[in-house]
Amino acid sequence: MSEDRSWEGNWKLRLYERIRERGFPSLTAFAEARPTASLIALAEELGEDDIAAVQVFSGLVAEAERSGQLTRLVRGQLVRELSQHLPNGWPAVIDDSNRFDVAHALARWSTYTPETHQKRVEQARAVLRAKPPPPGWRPLGPDDELLRTLLPDEEA
Repeated sequence: MSEDRSWEGNWKLRLYERIRERGFPSLTAFAEARPTASLIALAEELGEDDIAAVQVFSGLVAEAERSGQLTRLVRGQLVRELSQHLPNGWPAVIDDSNRFDVAHALARWSTYTPETHQKRVEQARAVLRAKPPPPGWRPLGPDDELLRTLLPDEEA
């Protein structure tokens, strides 16, 4: 593994240069073209040794705030976490074999939720636990119908 140089120099400039080199007008457009890729996978695609997942997420949050799409970003992050931790979709029964995977996906989702949306994500997590989605549910993007019910848009 190479040395991590993600915080050296002007990382924001480097991040956006990489986005433009790949033909995308924004980090959001790049990420939405890969709706199930983890933040780590997105960062590695942009620069394995000099772009970090937290930098990608920071840029996504900034763009979502500017465009009034923060709730959509939060839904999209759940898609990424579920794809990584529950690749076969929501389990039919939560038992010892998958309880950790479900908890891990939901905990990571909270970790990558801006403070403004923490309470709404806590409520959505409670709903998912109390009334689980259909077995095999695997949202493929932030506009999934169930996701929009769990976490409806509230921005203008």
